Amino acid sequence: MAAAYLEAAGYRILERNYRCPFGEIDIIAQEGDTLVFVEVKSRRSENYGLPQLAVGPEKQRRISKISLFYLQSHRLEPSDVRFDVVAILLRPKNPSIELIKDAFELAYGR
Repeated sequence: MAAAYLEAAGYRILERNYRCPFGEIDIIAQEGDTLVFVEVKSRRSENYGLPQLAVGPEKQRRISKISLFYLQSHRLEPSDVRFDVVAILLRPKNPSIELIKDAFELAYGR
């Protein structure tokens, strides 16, 4: 669902469920000249908060490590890189999807 949404928005999907020693990122895509690392979060309701709120500081650090590993292992210049989040609410009668571009910056630290 998220990949189809991104493709319709003009993204070119490069990887799905990319795994490395630091973990997994849901989607790696290209939008224009920008390499985009996309985390997808979904919820069936808002009882536990909005899906995008699950991408907290620890998750951001993990995604940052994965992105740096990807750039290094693919010998890509650290040019334009962005971190997006796709938030999906799977309500039975009214599902919704939201793209949050530039959701966070490269996160370092513990």
